[in-house]
Amino acid sequence: MHELLSNTDADDPKIPPSEQEFWELRLYESDSAGEPVYCVREARALWNDESNQHVWDEPEIQAFATLQEAKSRYSEIRQALAKLGFIHSDMDLL
Repeated sequence: MHELLSNTDADDPKIPPSEQEFWELRLYESDSAGEPVYCVREARALWNDESNQHVWDEPEIQAFATLQEAKSRYSEIRQALAKLGFIHSDMDLL
């Protein structure tokens, strides 16, 4: 699962890039010592005036033993971001 959330409608041409902020959420399977682990990765992108583009922060990655734990954490992060105004998603969840 991979999703890009924003605090504004990125398709709205009236909103300058400097006012747009993004969060990337990703849930994926990996392995650790030959055993499957389920990872939740989150990263934020902010506008950088110097480079005149969005720049991504270092991602935070959490690993879980079960897919259910990872899905639960993904949902928690998504809900917390929604409370902060990140309600626009590139995924159609319905």
